[in-house]
Amino acid sequence: MNVGFIGLGIMGGPMAGHLIDAGHTLFVYDVVKVPEALTAKGATACASSAEVAKHADIIITMVPDTPHVEEALFGMGGVAEGLSAGKIVVDMSSISPVATKGFAQKINALGCDYLDAPVSGGEVGAKAASLTIMVGGPDGAFDTVKPLFEKMGKNITLVGGNGDGQTTKVANQIIVALTIEAVGEALLFASKAGANPAKVREALMGGFASSKILEIHGDRMVKRTFDPGFRIELHQKDLNLALQSAKALGVSLPNTATCQELFNACAAHGGSKWDHSAMVKALELMANHKVAPDA
Repeated sequence: MNVGFIGLGIMGGPMAGHLIDAGHTLFVYDVVKVPEALTAKGATACASSAEVAKHADIIITMVPDTPHVEEALFGMGGVAEGLSAGKIVVDMSSISPVATKGFAQKINALGCDYLDAPVSGGEVGAKAASLTIMVGGPDGAFDTVKPLFEKMGKNITLVGGNGDGQTTKVANQIIVALTIEAVGEALLFASKAGANPAKVREALMGGFASSKILEIHGDRMVKRTFDPGFRIELHQKDLNLALQSAKALGVSLPNTATCQELFNACAAHGGSKWDHSAMVKALELMANHKVAPDA
């Protein structure tokens, strides 16, 4: 397929690379320099998102937040300027479900289909092509794009209509944040009580408390490896979407709010770009004790 890819950061770069490796023709754009690793594989660097859309039949965006998607799609030199009827726009960013529905309507008005397809799995999943992909949009467009999704991820689900993919991603981020907090509390408790947190984690991995968060982020907490990964500032953005949506829906999310405050504490101590597993540092500050000594 002729595929456009806009946004080539720590997630988008590897994802685009998998599509090239699978034999697809890629037209790419980023607000910063296009990675040489992609052009060396044969990707064509474009001067704008509009130029990408002119050349590609399926256009994928993978950028940080709602305003960035809106700019990529509808700003000056945006995707909308290069679209013609019958093309498919796929947003794989994690953004507002409400805004997503509006973006879809605008793209539909141009005679094109729209899929919201946010991902979970972080940089590791992007590099390993093992991302979970949660999709909202029409069945026909999903069937067309699914072969591309299969080159980037493993667990691919069409959840429902436009916006439902983003709603699923927000739900995912609630679970991830609360589980990081739980793992942080548990390991901090164990360490303060005098147990070896690495051994406690090892023991828990064999029981009902086992999880990917305990496996990967529990290990980060013990080894003090807080380089991202997935940055705290991005998880703050996702929880902000959760809390804003909950307010609009009249739903209380008390523990989501607590996790956001812990992330805020990390950011106040210069940790916006730490991996989100570093939420444990906020708990450690309150306890005046670290899970393990810093390396």
